[in-house]
Amino acid sequence: MFQAPVERIAFYIGNYPIMKYGITMGLAIAVSVCLLLFFRKKYYSSFSEDVIVDLSCIVIFAGIVGARLWYVLLNADYFSSNLAETVMIHHGGISIQGAIIGGIIGGYFYTKKKNLNFLKLADLYALVLPIGQAIGRWGNFFNSEAFGRPCDLPWKMFVSPENRPFLYKDFDYFHPAFLYESIVNVLIFVILFFFLRKVFKDKDGCIFFSYLLLYSAARYFIEFIRIDSVLDIFGIPVAVFVCVLFIIVSVAGLWKLNKSA
Repeated sequence: MFQAPVERIAFYIGNYPIMKYGITMGLAIAVSVCLLLFFRKKYYSSFSEDVIVDLSCIVIFAGIVGARLWYVLLNADYFSSNLAETVMIHHGGISIQGAIIGGIIGGYFYTKKKNLNFLKLADLYALVLPIGQAIGRWGNFFNSEAFGRPCDLPWKMFVSPENRPFLYKDFDYFHPAFLYESIVNVLIFVILFFFLRKVFKDKDGCIFFSYLLLYSAARYFIEFIRIDSVLDIFGIPVAVFVCVLFIIVSVAGLWKLNKSA
């Protein structure tokens, strides 16, 4: 058993609070970029370091925009009446699925403009993304969010009353869904790096589609544990439909790449 922290602020710079969530996200990005540069030098040396730095800036920015935009769209009723809140990302509200979509779009247009191999670069970023996600999910822990249904398992997480959804005010312990996803992402990295990287050595794009398939399949099941869905359709979280779409795209991509190889 462990307890989600109540205090979300790490420290202050003047009167400005520095949030634990923000520090965690910054660490996730920093580690990811360092790994990108290391893997570039060791396995993707056909690309210059400058390309990776420039592309990373584009992907990070596009990912943040996509993460926020997707969250805003899913909360259209609220943001349509509170337009000023749309850009106030520091108030919270981002989506990893939106970040993936935004990052892909940003990366695609950058590589096309620079005449670079999009699929090969997508493979490189797909190797690193699970580690960044694994670290970033701990930001949810510091924010006391992204937990699952009530449970009484040995690894249950205590959530303070003020952070519990209204329907679960009488429950103390919950599934640490953020932890499940963090562990799954580490496992995905292991599969991609130590196994599929060698299997798909000469098939650009296969690592990327494998990442998308593995993560979406895992997220599909985790989503049914979580209780913080932003929007449901017919009682099913929108994130589940996105997972299914990602899985279909991934399978089709893998089939096409392997068929033409």
